[in-house]
This record gives sequence, C-alpha cells and structure tokens, in this order.
Amino acid sequence: MELFMTLNIVLVEPQIPQNTGNVARTCAATGARLHLVGPMAFDIDDKKLKRAGLDYWHLLDISFYNDIDEFFNIANPKEAYYFTTKAPEIYTETKYKDNGYIFFGSETKGLDEALLNKNPERCVRIPMIDGARSMNLSNTVAIGVFEVLRQWGFPKLKNYGKMAE
Repeated sequence: MELFMTLNIVLVEPQIPQNTGNVARTCAATGARLHLVGPMAFDIDDKKLKRAGLDYWHLLDISFYNDIDEFFNIANPKEAYYFTTKAPEIYTETKYKDNGYIFFGSETKGLDEALLNKNPERCVRIPMIDGARSMNLSNTVAIGVFEVLRQWGFPKLKNYGKMAE
C-alpha cells in the first residue's frame, strides 16, 4: 500500500458555516485536502466556521474556487465520486482510488442533477430509512472520508492509542 495516498473532499456551495468548519476539522485530522466551491453562503472568516474547526486550521490543506466550472478547470479531477441520496449504489460498494475526489452538495440542494447525470456510475449513497430526506453534511463527509481511508488501510493516520494509567 502506498504510504502517501491523497484524498480530496469537495464541498459544492456550502451554506452552513458550522458544517463546513466540522468538515475542515475532519480533513485536518485525516490529512484530506479540502476544496470549497462557491458561491458559499458565508465568508471564510466567519466566527462560527472557525469555532467549529477549532485549533485545526493550521493542519488544513484548503483551496477555494468561485464556482464548479473554475474547480473543474483548475483541479481537473481524474477520479471523482459523488455522494447523493439519488444514487443506486451504496458508498461501501465502490473502490476509491488514490487522489480521488469525493463530492458533497449544499445542505439544502445537494449536488446538481446535471453533474450527477453525467457521472451515474460514480454516484454513491449512504443507506437511510425510507422517509429520511438526508443526513447532516458534516456527518456524511465523515462517513465518506473514513470509508475511503478504511479501504486504504488508514495511511498516514495514527491508529493506536494508550489508556491513562
């Protein structure tokens, strides 16, 4: 297994600063890169965003884009996976590749259906009970991140601890 595998998290048009701050903290703690695609419903220096990210900001590898077209032009992702409630495939059934990008849409709209329709074989879902609209964005990202890292054997992560005596 490659020692320095790279995971990219893409938030498209996030609306709630606390969710984005929680995602930033997850990315910082796992070594994943965070890509924020606008327009965003808040400023990046929002106090709620920073508070949710706590003291992890110095560990964060983050990039900003004005819109989805700018993101695709600059990042040019080769391996992309789209988390959506509309997907037929469960997220654990996909094999995620190194330098992959996992996409998440805004809290109220999700990802644009035109994007999903261009990539149906790369759309995945988290199972939920019938009638549940969706899960919280930051929880969904954490589930996705840790599934990818589990498949990769948790590269770069400290996977041991010691109880206090």
